[in-house]
Amino acid sequence: MDIQLIQGQFNAQDAIDILTQLLEVKIKFHENKINNELSEEATKMREKRIKSLQTDLQNIRQYIKENGDSITLQSQININ
Repeated sequence: MDIQLIQGQFNAQDAIDILTQLLEVKIKFHENKINNELSEEATKMREKRIKSLQTDLQNIRQYIKENGDSITLQSQININ
């Protein structure tokens, strides 16, 4: 099953807003899991993933700000 999550052209600010909200949901998911984790190894993995997502978000924001007014976004979720 496939879900077309995002598809279209957006102005720079809308693209930043959409991507920020998506990544913040994923970060929050990992933060909530950390609060319920019993395993130190799993917690460390989630903390590493949060840092990676935060870095990605900073890079995305910078890229969009440097690359114009119109941004094309496409995102699909594949469920197997």
